[in-house]
Amino acid sequence: MRRIGRQTLGSQDEEQAIDLTPMLDVVFIMLIFFIVTATFIKETGAEVTPSFAMTANQQQVSVLVAITNKNEIWIDNAKVEPRSLRLHILRLHTENPQGGVVIQADKEANIDMLTYVADQAKAVGITNVSVATKIQ
Repeated sequence: MRRIGRQTLGSQDEEQAIDLTPMLDVVFIMLIFFIVTATFIKETGAEVTPSFAMTANQQQVSVLVAITNKNEIWIDNAKVEPRSLRLHILRLHTENPQGGVVIQADKEANIDMLTYVADQAKAVGITNVSVATKIQ
């Protein structure tokens, strides 16, 4: 009779074991869902000090261009030569055709460089070109 009791006790231990496989499946599915639906912040890679403005509007951005106080152009954490700017703008605008170009120009940047970047965006066919500012 002792054997019967031990066999019953052993089968109860097996029944009480926790199976973590379904929980891990759910966690991995949630992880994949959050990665796919995450919105990534676009950054230029350069520190700029924007000018002040009295009014501002929010824009949908497909291309974010920074102009530093040394008149360097930065897109996607990389310095861009002025002669290849149009290709970079075209590539990024192709990924998101609904968005526009936002230029983050340092307040010490040359206005000629700002105009050049805006002209290159217009040459690609982008009509929505904005300059990022701080609100006073």
